[in-house]
Amino acid sequence: MFFIDDRKDTKKVINAFLVGIRSSEISGDKAYEYVCELAELADTMGLEVLGHEIVNLRAPNSRFYIGSGKVNEIAEKAKSLKAECIIVDFEITPAQQRNWEKVSGLCVIDRQEVILDIFAERAITKEASLQVELARMEYSLPRLKRAWTHLSRQRGGAKGTRGEGEKQIEADRRMVQQRISFLKKELEEVKKHREVQRSKRENAAVPSGAIIGYTNVGKSSLLNCLAGSDVMVENKLFATLDSTTRVVDLPEKQKVLLSDTVGFIRKLPHKLVEAFKSTLEAALISDFIIHVLDASSLSVEEHFRTTVKLLEELNSSGKPILTVYNKVDLIEKPAVKARLRAIRPDAVFTSVKEGIGIEEIEKRILKQITSCTERVNLRIPVSNSRIPFLVYKYGRVLSIKYEHNYTYITAKIARENLKPFSDFIVREAY
Repeated sequence: MFFIDDRKDTKKVINAFLVGIRSSEISGDKAYEYVCELAELADTMGLEVLGHEIVNLRAPNSRFYIGSGKVNEIAEKAKSLKAECIIVDFEITPAQQRNWEKVSGLCVIDRQEVILDIFAERAITKEASLQVELARMEYSLPRLKRAWTHLSRQRGGAKGTRGEGEKQIEADRRMVQQRISFLKKELEEVKKHREVQRSKRENAAVPSGAIIGYTNVGKSSLLNCLAGSDVMVENKLFATLDSTTRVVDLPEKQKVLLSDTVGFIRKLPHKLVEAFKSTLEAALISDFIIHVLDASSLSVEEHFRTTVKLLEELNSSGKPILTVYNKVDLIEKPAVKARLRAIRPDAVFTSVKEGIGIEEIEKRILKQITSCTERVNLRIPVSNSRIPFLVYKYGRVLSIKYEHNYTYITAKIARENLKPFSDFIVREAY
């Protein structure tokens, strides 16, 4: 792993040089977008980017992924700029990583390692910390030899005369494997507690929604605006890793639970998607999804497809989705907004910063909730205490009164939960 000492008195800015690739599948424009995104990740990690190079790739090279001549050229350019590390925008194997470092004499990391280090720095809750550590351990396990290069040489001779380096590597590998087993057990315990909390939320009368989207599009800002809360907001990628849930008061005295989630990103390593499924669980158990997009981004459609693809991986693509284009105040050309409206006419256009479109979002959320519920009038014998209990459990009570040995309740109940009340529903409101 590539670590930064973040103590105030010893903090040192590390210079980086970025390497992207252009291929038959990745156009020059897209390769440049990827490198710009990698630069943002490096900035979030605390690095200073000195330069970049985009390499034409015909076919992956087994030793370096790209050609050896180009690796030497990049190494010389990075050193001439006084870069201390090289970050490649493609996944490299442990062997390729060692080959790069041997040629360049610099620390070489890939996008996956950058994201892992950012996650490690920003994880706050116990679960997020465990998930990050597990992902880092699984990533670093095949790379242990890199950390012990100076010890890894074997002496010649008869069987059993291996050097101390090999023994150290094996001991270190066992330690990491034991830690991985421990972390998985810890996460199982956390999962049990989370399932208890999840069942309580599912049994609550308050509907729930999940705010999802590409990282740094304004999800936390939107939650703060709707709920009047103070979820951390920062203009950096992955400012929020942990799912945060707040109660939002809507018109007509309706309440809804909204959860912020970790931001998506293009080329997010699959292992990290798996590791952070727990923080994205809000999208799995929610009644609906609010998909936030940065309307001012040139890559807004690419971001939309990235998020939809990840929702499909999470088996959440079938839920009702409210699309929100945020940051419309940054759009300079009216034609851009018109094009987005033509693509998704049902989307809401907002600027959380300027307070534009917030009321419309509230109306649309309310409409979504009410479309899934039905207002019913119930006439229940007072001797039956179970049905009023179920009304409070599965619905929202609007009024209640007791008269002539009956309990009269008017409530809003999700249509899927109406079956236990069918014998008690009457037309008249009391």
